[in-house]
Amino acid sequence: MKLYIFFLSTMSLIVACNAPVNMPEKPKDIDQSDLPIDRLILPEGFQIDIYADNINNARSMTLSPDGTLYVGTRGGSEVYALKDLDSDFKVDTVFTIYEDGEMPNGVAFKDGDLYVAEVSRILKFADIENNLTDTPAPEVVFDGYPSIRHHGWKYIAFGPDGHLYVPVGAPCNICESEDPVFNSITRLKTDGSGYDVVQSGVRNTVGFTWHPVSGELWFTDNGRDWMGDDMPACELNRASQDNMHFGYPYCHQGDTADPDFGDKRSCDEFTAPVQNLGAHVAPLGIEFYAAEMFPPEYHNNVAFIAEHGSWNRSKKSGYKLSMVRLDSTYNAIAYEDFVTGWLNENTDEAWGRPVDIEYLPDGSMLVSDDFANAIYRITYQP
Repeated sequence: MKLYIFFLSTMSLIVACNAPVNMPEKPKDIDQSDLPIDRLILPEGFQIDIYADNINNARSMTLSPDGTLYVGTRGGSEVYALKDLDSDFKVDTVFTIYEDGEMPNGVAFKDGDLYVAEVSRILKFADIENNLTDTPAPEVVFDGYPSIRHHGWKYIAFGPDGHLYVPVGAPCNICESEDPVFNSITRLKTDGSGYDVVQSGVRNTVGFTWHPVSGELWFTDNGRDWMGDDMPACELNRASQDNMHFGYPYCHQGDTADPDFGDKRSCDEFTAPVQNLGAHVAPLGIEFYAAEMFPPEYHNNVAFIAEHGSWNRSKKSGYKLSMVRLDSTYNAIAYEDFVTGWLNENTDEAWGRPVDIEYLPDGSMLVSDDFANAIYRITYQP
């Protein structure tokens, strides 16, 4: 067990569609204690600052009622607990509560317990808030997921029904899977029972949420590779009920048959995306805004998306926060940028890659970055 205590300077702050290899090298000129957040462009009235830095491979996040931010990793093997002890919106204490995990990307908090998703199993750290300095070994809640690491890292979250939702990505770029657990979203109870597949035809979702008013499940999905720079689009999808099928591997972006498998099924058989996103932008975390800090036009009517960025496109895409605006019946009407600047479009070089989104009680937005090893805080003041 390790405990790191540090004080952050006030100045400090997969890949297309999540392929498991070919991660870009980190730029050599970026000092982790002084990230160039002045390069980031936000709408008028919004500001971005560093909430935590030197958080190696910061990925999925979940916030406890006591204000502890739990952070999973994919390229690393640790799970962290971050504390802002003096309430200055700068993390000053970091606990490493789990080491030697197998891609412990997903984290979710419920009833005092922390749930962590590895490749093939779900772990539970009971009464975690009282065990940060000497965390006992976790309980294995469920160990029946495939051990294949290709798209094997998982985002997890508790739904309105109290069940834990767990995706299982495709074990390939494009293929038909005999086991229906692949290309799916599953769910189970907190004790590991009640396991079932609830959504199918999902190539690889690493971010989902429920609309704060309608209660429907919304999720990002990473499109396949090797159909060219501009095909197919990554997707934002909405599941209005259980047991829907979203097309993979037969149909992409709602209207495009796959060149390898599209002759087996018609796109008309599947649920089309709510919004087609950019090709290869690798959309991960998604959250609606239901707090009060941001202007009213953002409340319940905008889906914020962390676009991790492409890995094999000839000119990079993504590397930003985007937003999908909705109308009064929660249909998509616009796809826009929210925060850009992690990618220099002139040089095609990136210094950051957004991963996940979380909100603090004051309504500010946290954004994790596994490339810059940082977590940002976005605020609004008229």
